[in-house]
Amino acid sequence: MQHTKSPAENSGTAAEQYNGFTAEERAAMKEHAQEQKKTAARRGSRAQKEAAAERDVLAKIAEMPEADRALAERIHAIVKAAAPDLTPKLWYGMPAYARDGKVICHFQSAQKFKSRYATLGFSDQAALDDGTMWPAAYALKELTAADEQRISTLVKKAVG
Repeated sequence: MQHTKSPAENSGTAAEQYNGFTAEERAAMKEHAQEQKKTAARRGSRAQKEAAAERDVLAKIAEMPEADRALAERIHAIVKAAAPDLTPKLWYGMPAYARDGKVICHFQSAQKFKSRYATLGFSDQAALDDGTMWPAAYALKELTAADEQRISTLVKKAVG
């Protein structure tokens, strides 16, 4: 009896067929799983856990290429000043700021997904609703004093 190839066998390898997540997206998901394990394994008071989470965020920022690092450092300082009650944490390998464990906003370096610009994103937990449509992410190439003020205002509004 002669073997007949199935349609899957005729159409190339599984890697060639799969059109799902990119390598960068898969890496971010693995990073998120590691972050969750690390967070779950932490012992100590809430203040100690939050301090450790902030150290993780600052270490991640320090690893970024210079242009992204400069933006991330400024965003970190702006968010901390505008909303000191938000807790820095890593979220899919990105610096994020949360309230009660829920991310309100995050910084994504351009290098993370090989994009031409970094972004400041806001989750659905952010109180930025304005009519029937509003931006949930902002492209960042550099920050002017006016941009920094706008971000501060957005973060304050996002936390309510």
